[in-house]
Amino acid sequence: MHYGVANMPGAVPVTATRALGNATLPHIVRIAEEGLEKALEADPGLRAGVNVQHGAIVNPAVAEALAD
Repeated sequence: MHYGVANMPGAVPVTATRALGNATLPHIVRIAEEGLEKALEADPGLRAGVNVQHGAIVNPAVAEALAD
């Protein structure tokens, strides 16, 4: 069973902060070491998380959601 509530991290702020840091730090380090373009080319998971690049919406789901 999965249970998700948006404000639950507030109940355990230290643990939530550590978990967020552990999940995001490897991506941040990769971007810092390789540069954004190379990191996006090398990592499909990271690339899938990009919504806007060079001032344009590149995520099809986001573009569709924002279409008039």
